Amino acid sequence: MAPPPKVSPVTGNPVSSSYIHASTLHFQDSHGRNLLLRGVNLSGAAKNPVSQPSWSQDGFWEQAESGGGKGTWINSTLNLDDGSADVHLARLRAWGFNMLRFVFTWEALEHEGPGKYDYEYMDYVVQVLYKCKEYGFKVFMDPHQDVWSRFSGGSGAPLWSIYACGIDPQAITPTYSALVHSDYPSRENPDPQSLPAMIWASNYYRAFNHTVWTLFFAGKAYAPKCIIDGVNIQDWLQDHFINAVRELSRHIEAAGDLYEETVLGWDSINEPGEGLIGILDLSTVPKEQPVKLGSVPTPFENMRIAEGEAIEVDNYKFTSMGPAKDGTVVLDPKGQKLWLLPEDEATRGGGKWGWKRDPGWKLGTCIWAQHGVWDVESKTLLKPAYFHTLPTDSSHQVEFVHDFWRQYWLSYASGVRTFHKEAIHFINTTVFKPLPDLPESFLAGRACATPHFYDGLTLMTKHWSWFNADALGILRGKYWSIVQGLRIGEAAIRKCIQEQLGVLKEDTRTSIGNYPTLIGEIGCPYDMDGKKAYGFVDDGKGKGDYSSQLKAWDCSVSANDGPNVLNYTLWTYVPNHSHEWSDNWNGEDLSLWSHDDTRAGVAYHEFSSTESSSLKDSTQLLNPSSLSSSWTLAGPPVSPKAIESGDGVTAQLVLDGARAVAAYCRPFPVATVGRPDRIDFDFKTTTFKLSVRVSPDDWVEGHVMTEIYVPFVHYAKNLDWETAAVSGPQTPSAESVADSSDSYDSAEDQMPTLSKGTGSEPLKLDILVTPSVGTYRIAGQYLYWAYPLPTRETVYTIEIKRNGPSYHVDAEEAASDGWFSWCTVQ
Repeated sequence: MAPPPKVSPVTGNPVSSSYIHASTLHFQDSHGRNLLLRGVNLSGAAKNPVSQPSWSQDGFWEQAESGGGKGTWINSTLNLDDGSADVHLARLRAWGFNMLRFVFTWEALEHEGPGKYDYEYMDYVVQVLYKCKEYGFKVFMDPHQDVWSRFSGGSGAPLWSIYACGIDPQAITPTYSALVHSDYPSRENPDPQSLPAMIWASNYYRAFNHTVWTLFFAGKAYAPKCIIDGVNIQDWLQDHFINAVRELSRHIEAAGDLYEETVLGWDSINEPGEGLIGILDLSTVPKEQPVKLGSVPTPFENMRIAEGEAIEVDNYKFTSMGPAKDGTVVLDPKGQKLWLLPEDEATRGGGKWGWKRDPGWKLGTCIWAQHGVWDVESKTLLKPAYFHTLPTDSSHQVEFVHDFWRQYWLSYASGVRTFHKEAIHFINTTVFKPLPDLPESFLAGRACATPHFYDGLTLMTKHWSWFNADALGILRGKYWSIVQGLRIGEAAIRKCIQEQLGVLKEDTRTSIGNYPTLIGEIGCPYDMDGKKAYGFVDDGKGKGDYSSQLKAWDCSVSANDGPNVLNYTLWTYVPNHSHEWSDNWNGEDLSLWSHDDTRAGVAYHEFSSTESSSLKDSTQLLNPSSLSSSWTLAGPPVSPKAIESGDGVTAQLVLDGARAVAAYCRPFPVATVGRPDRIDFDFKTTTFKLSVRVSPDDWVEGHVMTEIYVPFVHYAKNLDWETAAVSGPQTPSAESVADSSDSYDSAEDQMPTLSKGTGSEPLKLDILVTPSVGTYRIAGQYLYWAYPLPTRETVYTIEIKRNGPSYHVDAEEAASDGWFSWCTVQ
């Protein structure tokens, strides 16, 4: 492979030594080595303001209606005030991760009103990015959303964007237009713990998301009467969103020394909804609708319910064979409408937030009825195929990605490169849909496809099963029945998931050309089998046993290896995860780390459950990250240099609070001279094999070598943490806690801490290395492999194994101790 160019393909300017090239199937460094960028989404906690989890009604509506309040989003990604950010980043770096997908939301940027940006939050983002830079991470920015907004059961857009669409946010739940966690099953009688797994995703196919995504992507085509501030609602919404992202981009650029050195680029928009676009018949549930869970109205039934009418609709449950009908249910909004009333526009709509709506946009009634789709009085569907073709050209059958998403992306891409001129475009669209053809003049040699993939059966059932299915193949019509797509046995399941990721990689090549692929999200649930690993069922039997999660995670992460050799960012790392409320968002539980799985966290909960109800009731308990500085993250201070050299990596750092760490903390080639051809890793035997295809053209400048991350988690000489036992002051009595004016703080002062022992001492590798050619050296957690260039294309191999028995999880010991045990060998 020829050396990478010395000048930028976008600007023509000379590139620095830290420049990452993105114009081939693999990222490349300035030497021409092929790179693998692997890491996590940081963080799922950034979907919500601090102290405002999705399950809590406390201040949920009031805070947003008042503009959100400055400072409410600061520390939502990482807490920069208590020292915990360093420990979290050190842990991620010690796990070998070198890439972060940085989660932020439109709401965090512009919650006060249109054009009113939260610069304090932007300052905070810059500070976190500098901290990421200290630890050597590369970052791409993710303007995250799920089902539009927190106020429609997800995350993303500010409250005022809903009012701008002519919708009353307070009517979303009563009209069943979306299911909102804190208001589930009703605002009057909330029981957020009862929210069914993954039912939030069904909001994409309810009235609210049907409407707003159609307006956002295709308002000019399908809602020409919806004019606000003199432009169509489509342009108005897109302009505000793009301008907010561009303002953050400008803020980062102004800070200096972050672009290219740390921030590589920007994702497009997370998992956008398609609204009603492309639906053939509004009177039926589309065959291709991927989520059928709970009540499943047809698009037309959604419109009628949003207009206040009670409708009996089909109800679905998710089974091991997919969605299945489960009777019917009546959705009765009791006459309440989704639509903002005309009399509320002055006090709650444009009069409050500062826009002027065109008189032709009639408030208080369905906008689709205003455009002739149906008649409210007779309840008659007039144009069942209205969204299937262009209103101006009935012969053109529309396709969401090609006809509408593509036009949005061209505008967004231009906005991103206004201030980040060298930005790599990280691009994803609707889940499992390939990208459209995109003009090379926009890609300009700096692009990367970022499709998402989840093992859907495991995610939906929260159970690791003996069978699975080719979900991608089924959704794309590869099989005539689901039965054909079934895979039986672990070997077949692993092969199937790896093949599906291979298809996503091929999608990149066929859609935008020879650009890298990075799986932007991939993950597995930890709350399997009724939260068995947390001790929530069977009288605590199985507590601490993450063996099912280990298998599921290993299957998904291994799928990126083999011949795929993919980049990825796992979903997710949540600093304030708890067993009770999981990731603090819609009941999802995918965080690689949990405070409640630390030794101190286990001791804390054992103490609080038996000694002090007042401590259990503390609101600070809802935010475990606040515990971090004193006892959750106890141990010697960390430094970026010590983590990079390996001298600061301890058993405590890489194990405490980690869940199924053996699956995702795994060896991989960070930088390769030649093309990485295949990766195989068996965590049970610790056998790692790398094949590299090397040609005479793979000459690189300087004395650079192939660099392989070799984790202490699998290959340390001694990972025994038994001597790092819990010690410290005795737990306080209930009386002493009750007597304190601040029960939480006084308890914290007396909480157990981890003593310094083997768990706090530096680790060293103990490995057997068998290269087919060349020499190697070891430094910290990295192996550097040098080999001569061949006279013709040749495949070189290297095998790494632990020198001795492999570590394994002792399930019984883990269950009795309540934390991850890696203290025995096999």
